[in-house]
Amino acid sequence: MRSNSFVKSVIKIAIPVALQCMLQSSFSIVDQVMVGNLGSTSVAAVGIAGKLSSLYAVVIGAVVSVAGIMISQYIGAKDEKEVNRSFCLNTSISVIIAVVFMSACLLLPTQLMGLYSTDNQTIKSASEYLTIISFGFLPYAIDMLISTRLRCMDKAVLPLIFSIISNAVNTGLNYVLIFGKFGIAAMGVNGAGIATVASQLFNTLLLIISLIVVCRNKKIEFTFSVKLTKMTYGKYVAILLPILVTEFMWSLSENVYASIYGHIGTLECAGMTLTYPIQGLMIGALSGLAQASGILIGKELGRGEFDSAYKKSKSMILYGFIGSCVLSAALMYLMNFYTDTYNVEKIVKQTAQQILLVFAVVSPIKVTNMILGGGIIKSGGQTRVVMIIELIGTWGVGVPLALLSAYAWNLPIPIVYFILSMEECVRLILTWIVFIRKKWMKKI
Repeated sequence: MRSNSFVKSVIKIAIPVALQCMLQSSFSIVDQVMVGNLGSTSVAAVGIAGKLSSLYAVVIGAVVSVAGIMISQYIGAKDEKEVNRSFCLNTSISVIIAVVFMSACLLLPTQLMGLYSTDNQTIKSASEYLTIISFGFLPYAIDMLISTRLRCMDKAVLPLIFSIISNAVNTGLNYVLIFGKFGIAAMGVNGAGIATVASQLFNTLLLIISLIVVCRNKKIEFTFSVKLTKMTYGKYVAILLPILVTEFMWSLSENVYASIYGHIGTLECAGMTLTYPIQGLMIGALSGLAQASGILIGKELGRGEFDSAYKKSKSMILYGFIGSCVLSAALMYLMNFYTDTYNVEKIVKQTAQQILLVFAVVSPIKVTNMILGGGIIKSGGQTRVVMIIELIGTWGVGVPLALLSAYAWNLPIPIVYFILSMEECVRLILTWIVFIRKKWMKKI
């Protein structure tokens, strides 16, 4: 009976989160197709600007991860006051980070984009796009925190609904602003940036209203306070800092990879960029399991039910592995259909197909790492262990292999991508050792 209840809880959280991520990636594919009709330079420009915004997203994601750990465990312990304080503290920190990143993008867009490409036209286009999308950084941070709290309150369907609406708005605005419809002048890549910011602001408004309504219906009194009572600020920093370092260094490595791809060539970079929406769609389809793992296992730990937490963790790992294998098989079958939707050079399509094949092979390992390290082990607040494993895998294995294969061995980009992906294997071995030792199962 309890097993059925757990499966229902997983479905209640995982499916809305997965659908939300998949829909966002699907709309991203539509956006990419629209931008793709502007040419390879525009595709590459959006891709490298997106890399920097991804760096911001993972830093915010670190704070959101801590918020999820705290909120889920305190909900499990039935301490609503500490839930509110956790939410307020993490939101405040996220706002500060958003302002810092936005300022950097507004003041130094050309210099930042110059780190990713040597093509002047690509840098110019990417700089203009980056300046525009930076205005969406603050609402994005607020969105992430509110969505996390709603999911922990068993209201995961609300962020999903609002995501559908806002992404539909984004797609419609993209069509109007990129190509110039209904009497509006065509704005190209800049139009895509404006559409992104406008839809982000709309989504933020919907989420704020929903949180107020949900708290009122549950008779939860909301008061702004960043004072923690069950956790010292030192312990909070001890949980946050490793996640922040982990996510920042991981994203920095992704930016190193992007720089390597860009210096290999604009067409090769464009080929890699075409794969990002599909990679996001695949990972997004199973990211719900990672988030469900963090929330549900966190609640078990908050109640002190450690044996149950371990047993349910193994079930989550199995669900993710099976799901990723199924999706990888589907990708291998459909990837040629996907690349044919783009109006780009044949070599760009071929490169994208080869990279997607590599991604399909390593995806089950990526997903298992995501659920284990990104959900289960973090739920016990053992973020320092996760940080060490991530740094070993990424900077001890992935980055050196990428630099060697691209610059020393001069290998083509699909093989470079395959070689650097060996970091996932190293990470999985280390994470599994930590998992079976069970020392991660703790209350915060």
